[in-house]
Amino acid sequence: MKRILFINPAYTGPALDQAMEAFLNEVKGPQTERVDVASLPLAPHHLEHSYYEALVGQETLNLVRQAENNGYDAAVIGCFYDPFLDAAKEIVSRMVVTAPCEACMRLAATLGHHTAVIIGRKKWIPQMRGNIIRYGMQDQSSFRCLELGVLDFQANPAFTKQRMREEAALAIQEDKAEVIVLGCTMEFGFFRELQREFGLPVLDACITPLKYAEYLAELRDLCGWNASKIGGWEGPSAREIAEWGITEKYGLAGLFE
Repeated sequence: MKRILFINPAYTGPALDQAMEAFLNEVKGPQTERVDVASLPLAPHHLEHSYYEALVGQETLNLVRQAENNGYDAAVIGCFYDPFLDAAKEIVSRMVVTAPCEACMRLAATLGHHTAVIIGRKKWIPQMRGNIIRYGMQDQSSFRCLELGVLDFQANPAFTKQRMREEAALAIQEDKAEVIVLGCTMEFGFFRELQREFGLPVLDACITPLKYAEYLAELRDLCGWNASKIGGWEGPSAREIAEWGITEKYGLAGLFE
């Protein structure tokens, strides 16, 4: 049985963490014992700004490494920016790590020819587009903006739902979208109604990386397929970490032993 950690790399508060944890445990696979959700208590409440993202880097990566040390099979870095995903893949040896944009765009490519990503604000587009280019989906994707911030999605669900309907309709009519991706983890809980209304796949940014993590963990166990370590995700040298005193300087005692 697998254990998966879903990391909110911001401070979302106990109530929202518990709601998300219940939501994810309802859809976990039969081989997953449980999904735990953890947010960062000292972090900003969202990562809409690059400065905020930079502030949470070390704590997020520490949590990833600690999850592997504690026996988790997979971790999801729960932000559609996919923050620190490459660094996370460097510092694990056995555990699977993924993030929402990676998972959603990989799956969307198998479900339709054009994907519309419904996001909160135009500010998010440059960083998300950069990731989508890396994932090879730049010619098959478009963005639709709700002009809502991260903290707005769950604050007024009825208004969020109405704006999603409006932008989904435009994406289908104008962009010729065949798949909709909800491009923020705080948009969780809306996909089923939109999917029923519009009759096309609507990917939830929490469920999709969870299922992708389960899939990757199963492939690791069955076939030995895991993130390659002979190129871009080669891990840092244990010798250098020890010689440079990195664990002491950065308060990482026990993480890299």
